[in-house]
Amino acid sequence: MLKGISPFISPELLAVLHRMGHGDEIVLADAHFPGHSLGPQVLRADGVPIRTLLEGILPLFELDSYAPPLIMMDVVTGDALDPAVESDYMEVVHRHVPAAANPMRIERHAFYGRARTAFSIVMTGELRKYGNLILKKGVTPIR
Repeated sequence: MLKGISPFISPELLAVLHRMGHGDEIVLADAHFPGHSLGPQVLRADGVPIRTLLEGILPLFELDSYAPPLIMMDVVTGDALDPAVESDYMEVVHRHVPAAANPMRIERHAFYGRARTAFSIVMTGELRKYGNLILKKGVTPIR
């Protein structure tokens, strides 16, 4: 354990976040996401909801300011979207990045394509439908 770092951030996830560069993307995938079949490095955070991971990641991770830094999967025709999923995530995001815009939504297969080129996919315990979230890393400010 380290001081100041969430106990939900595994050593492997901490290393991935550190190795990512500006513009790299990480997928926080719900428990139903086909992460292992898409190709990039997959980490496991079984049982951990995405909201909890966001609480641990955002103090360590600068969101991109040059491109949309938050991307979610758009609802498939005929499905219902639970607006509480996005609002739960944005409550956490706005605590750390008050000016952050709502996530950009992209079509399901476009989301899978984006995940294939991500730096890493984190398989979480998020059970809510359309709970996947991509974070795009920005330039870490010098303090």
